[in-house]
Amino acid sequence: MDFVAIDFETANPNYASVCAMGWATVRNGVVADRGSWLCRPPAGLHEFGPYNVRVHGITAETVANQPTFAERVPELLECLNTGLPIVAHNAVFDIGVLDQALATCGRSRPPIPHHCTKVWAKRLIQLPKYTLPQVCAHLGVVLGKHHEAGDDAHAAALVAIRLAEFAGVSTIGELDSTSAARSRALPRSRR
Repeated sequence: MDFVAIDFETANPNYASVCAMGWATVRNGVVADRGSWLCRPPAGLHEFGPYNVRVHGITAETVANQPTFAERVPELLECLNTGLPIVAHNAVFDIGVLDQALATCGRSRPPIPHHCTKVWAKRLIQLPKYTLPQVCAHLGVVLGKHHEAGDDAHAAALVAIRLAEFAGVSTIGELDSTSAARSRALPRSRR
């Protein structure tokens, strides 16, 4: 199983207001590399909303001496241009953030598939909620500091690996198709 798990934190409700990114690269079913960075959000999107600060603890002062998002783009694209599929927990958010933030720099996401551990979890396991902490707890994945982008990306990678083990598959494609097939077999109330 090979993929790169990502996670973003934003300064405010605008998806393009990236202030942190985390990643974990998985090769042969093992986390081979991981990291995170902070950045100043793109110009015009630099206001830090109180809700976002309460969630992740990152403030304007925290990122004051960090590179801008635009300055981080080469590093970001190096992480994504491996040809590996992208995985995220609640990928609708993270892929939206990625696309909108890159657009502020006149760039676009490489044409690689993306997948969502939250969607897979909903298809494969029964929980009252599918937040990253709840899915991690159910699967025995240790989550570091929730909403620290590097820890969340690492946890999403481990969740994907555990879900693949649970489903008895060894690739992202197999996990996607197996979880979809199992989802169709579930009663409507579980979807």
